[in-house]
Amino acid sequence: MPDRKPRAAEPRASQSPANQPRTAEQIRRSRNRVLGLGLAAFVVLIFFISIAKMS
Repeated sequence: MPDRKPRAAEPRASQSPANQPRTAEQIRRSRNRVLGLGLAAFVVLIFFISIAKMS
């Protein structure tokens, strides 16, 4: 049996830029943005919990 190796997706000339696969930097930026928003939400939650405990 021949070894089957996955082929890298090559953009076709007919594809628009929106259909092309994202680069590693774009994926990293997106993941960092989501992580930052999650961290900010956690900080706000802790802030409101600490305010509620004081009163």
